[in-house]
Parts: sequence; C-alpha cells; structure tokens
Amino acid sequence: MTTLLEIRNVWVEYGAHVVLERLNLEIEAGAFVSIIGPSGAGKTSLLRLLLGQEAPAKGVITLDGAPLAPECGPDRGVVFQRYSVFPHLTALGNVMIARDFAGAPLLARLFGARRKAARAEALAMLAAVGLEGAANQYPAQMSGGMQQRLAIAQALMMQPRILLLDEPFGALDPGIRADMHKLIARLWREQQLTIVMVTHDIREAFTLGTRVIALDKQRQDPHEPNRYGATITYDLKLRPKADEVAEETEGAAA
Repeated sequence: MTTLLEIRNVWVEYGAHVVLERLNLEIEAGAFVSIIGPSGAGKTSLLRLLLGQEAPAKGVITLDGAPLAPECGPDRGVVFQRYSVFPHLTALGNVMIARDFAGAPLLARLFGARRKAARAEALAMLAAVGLEGAANQYPAQMSGGMQQRLAIAQALMMQPRILLLDEPFGALDPGIRADMHKLIARLWREQQLTIVMVTHDIREAFTLGTRVIALDKQRQDPHEPNRYGATITYDLKLRPKADEVAEETEGAAA
C-alpha cells in the first residue's frame, strides 16, 4: 500500500503547555484509522493539524510527499459531531454548495450545463447516503441521523482524498448510530476513501477501523503536569471486511 499521509516528529504546543510530542505516523491510502485516547490526549488537536486549522510547533506533515496545505482544500473533507450543515439551504443546496464555491468562487453559484451536472451529482450523492427523498427538506425538518447523513454527503461531494471524522456519531441514539456505522463502512469501501476518525467509543473504533491508534502521555511530572504531551502508545492494525462491519453493526443494534 502507498503512504498517503505522513507525520514526522510533530509537536503541538501552546506556550508552556505541550499537547502532542514526538508524533510519528504513516497512513496508507485506503486505510480507516480510528484515533482513541482519554480526554486531553490531543485527539482533536491531531485532527485540527490534518484539517489545516493549526500548524505544528515542530515537525512536518506531508500529503503524497508534499507539505500539507495550511488551508483545507478539496483534498480533505470533514464531518463534526454537531451537524455542520447550512440551516438556510435545502439538503440539495447543502450538497451543491461545495461545487458552487469551487466552480464559481466570486458568485458562489454555477449556471447552465455546469449547474445541471452538479445538481445531478448532488442528487446521486444524496441517494448514496439514503436521502434521495429529502432533497427539498431543510435541516430543521430532519432528524439528527438525517442531518449527519447530509453532512457526510456534503463532505464527499468534492471527492476528498481524506475524510476526517470528529466524533461523528456521538450525538446519535444507539440504533441510528448502528445504521450510520453501516453507511460509513459502505461509503469507505465503495468510494475507496481514506478515513481518519476520532472517537471516545472503543467498540466503534475497533468495529470500523482497519487500524486503531491510542494517544496518551507516556511521561508525567506531577509538579509540571503540562510539561509533557501525548504521543502514540498503541498502534494496532486490523483487517475487517466491509461486509463484516455491516454484520457487526447490525448485531450492535439488536
């Protein structure tokens, strides 16, 4: 497998507070990486680094061998725990907006044949996440599970190289959460995505991930608790099949 994303000796520091230290990680194309660890272990900081919202205090992050761009472009999609959709747009509008901005940055709206093609792609993406009958609904008219499906469709519309998930299913009820597990496993397989997911749910991490990485502090100083940061303490490679993921999530919902 080809290395898509590489993190080399990365540190995250806020003044005297060290959050992450000596972080080294290679992520292969097509992997589904689950990031776990206690609160304060730097899971969200790592995701922010990959998203481009922060730069490391030390170290280098590369994508396909080139330095990771500081802004999140179409190479990276993201889905947060709270539904990151536009409330004033319909489901179709939410999915199309990425293409509008990319294709017409000044007007933020495509026209003619380009708009017709983008609309067809957006409708196909809504169908892929199970929202084919909700194209004209607004987020306020949708359940939490539907809104999260919409957020995933929005993130995938630009065909990102990497999909970043920040506790994407944490706010959902168990039954809906199991359905979302099946959905993301299917999309990962069908669209050949590389996924990095932060989760507090260990079962979720092992159910979905082909690799589970644990972050925690290896060094402690009771007199200066912020002196040392977290790093990778466990790196477990798994090889679940997408069909097995679907069966496990169905069992979890039962």
